[in-house]
Order: sequence, then C-alpha cells, then structure tokens
Amino acid sequence: MKITILAVGKIKESFYREAVMEFQKRLSRYVKLEILETPDEKTPEQALERENDRIREREGERLLKLMREDAYVIALAIKGTMMDSPAFAEKIRVLGVNGASHVIFVIGGSLGLSEAVLRRADMQLSFSKMTFPHQMMRVILMEQIYRGYRIIHHEPYHK
Repeated sequence: MKITILAVGKIKESFYREAVMEFQKRLSRYVKLEILETPDEKTPEQALERENDRIREREGERLLKLMREDAYVIALAIKGTMMDSPAFAEKIRVLGVNGASHVIFVIGGSLGLSEAVLRRADMQLSFSKMTFPHQMMRVILMEQIYRGYRIIHHEPYHK
C-alpha cells in the first residue's frame, strides 16, 4: 500500500521536522509513504468569512490537483468520524485487504479544508473536537499510522 500525506503549508519548526523524519523512517518497513505539501495562503488577522472561504477554496484547488482519481481519500476534519487506535488500524487493514493500493490523508491549512475537498473525500476523520496546529497534526497523524501498522502486525507499542 502507498500512503500519501497531502498537507497545506510547510513545517517550519525543526522539532516537528525531526519528528516527521523519525516516523517516515519507522513507517518505511510497513508502507511506501510520501508527503506532498501545497503552499498556504496568507490569512489576514481580521478576515471576513467571505475571504476565509476564498482562501480555503484556493488551497483546496491546489490539494485537489494532487489527488489521484483512484486513491481512497481521508480528509482530517473536526466534524469527521472519531475512532480509537485499534479501529483506525482496522480501517487501514481493511482498505488494504479490499484493494485500496493508495490512501491519501489530507490536512488543511489554518482555516481547514474547502467544501470541494470534503466532498471528494471518501471519509472524514477527526482526531478530536479540539483544534490542533496543522504542523503538529502531521506528526500526530504519522504516529497513529505507525501505531496502526504495529497493531496490524501484532507488534508491541507503548500505550
């Protein structure tokens, strides 16, 4: 299986970059992983909702251009389905068993994902009702993917 993490914006802080590199290394024994980034839009401090919608749409257009038609797309969205780590691992396992050779996880920018991206998604996944910085979310997602593969392979992993 190939997993793509498609994210708006670059990781600026070195400690997040180091964590991403560590999980890329750990995941390499289980799955082919790629990370694709699209530029984020500058968001004015006091932007009107109309302007925020336009920003999400521009970021969404760039995300959609990078999505393959045959991929199973999971959008990270606060209103998505919540699941525990074993259920997440089972979702990954079942996708593989059912022939999904490419899974794309989509992480939006600071304003979230556009409606077009959410409509394209085969699933919306929420990690919490809380809001996380999108750079940190990339690390959390990669850790959960790694944890999922450890569960799938019946390998120990800290709780």
